[in-house]
Amino acid sequence: MLALTAVIWGVAFVAQTEGGDAVGPFSFNFVRFIIGSAVLVPVIKGLDRAGLSKGRPVTKEDRKKLWKYGIMVGTALFFAANAQQLGIYFGAQVSKAGFLTALYIIMVPILGLFLKKRCGWNVWIGVLISLVGLYFLCMTGGFGFKLMDLALLASAFLFSIQILLIDELSPRTDPVRLSSIQFLVCGVLSGIPAVIFEAVPNGAEAWIHSFAGWDAWIPILYAGVMSSGVAYTLQVVAQPGLNPAVASLIMSFEAVFGTLAGWIILKQTLSPREIAGCVLMFVAIIIAQLPLPSGKIKKISG
Repeated sequence: MLALTAVIWGVAFVAQTEGGDAVGPFSFNFVRFIIGSAVLVPVIKGLDRAGLSKGRPVTKEDRKKLWKYGIMVGTALFFAANAQQLGIYFGAQVSKAGFLTALYIIMVPILGLFLKKRCGWNVWIGVLISLVGLYFLCMTGGFGFKLMDLALLASAFLFSIQILLIDELSPRTDPVRLSSIQFLVCGVLSGIPAVIFEAVPNGAEAWIHSFAGWDAWIPILYAGVMSSGVAYTLQVVAQPGLNPAVASLIMSFEAVFGTLAGWIILKQTLSPREIAGCVLMFVAIIIAQLPLPSGKIKKISG
């Protein structure tokens, strides 16, 4: 399920590029996550009728806990998804967006240190290699990160927090309901900057008109139904019980699928220097998750 999640997310970078250009980054996330939440409502009803809902809230206290967790995860997703969308909107290619976002594979175990979950030597080697890869990938026009690079790095950090929250909270409640609520929260929160920065400056009529064509709705529907409704739910359902660092390793392959999708669909290419950066970051991702001999380190666990 997590491998399928990576494929869907990789292709979604293309949808995010096209959809964000058509309607604006915040408006794109506003609509896609509302759709993602709505798509899960019939799924929840069907699971309830079939008696397959795991952790279905029964008491008032259970429902309060579900909404509390959903708001927490949804808020983290709001910041992460919009930072990523802004990075793409500012001009980052699909391949670069995928690889920079995939840095959560390094950040998840490092953040785990603050939860008293130790990292192995391989993680620190991975961090050093990824820094070199970042230099080749991002420092292409002089010393300094571009705004889009900083936005994508911020999104990687924020997605790390979202992954750790899912690891901690999803086993305590109904994961599909949790997923639907996190999308609703993320969509509603995204609607605020969408109105302030996109609808009001451009005028309500022009803003609504931007949603008129299929060039907007095909990416929105893919991102809403597949990337949000399907893939994030697969993450919420599949991740509990897995080592969160291992889960993030599998999901990080979205970078590879994103690069392939950008090359095939959008005809995007990378310079040799940027390709070298991607290769180094990919090596760092793999080294960070190499299995260590048992007894050498206390593994990160949910």
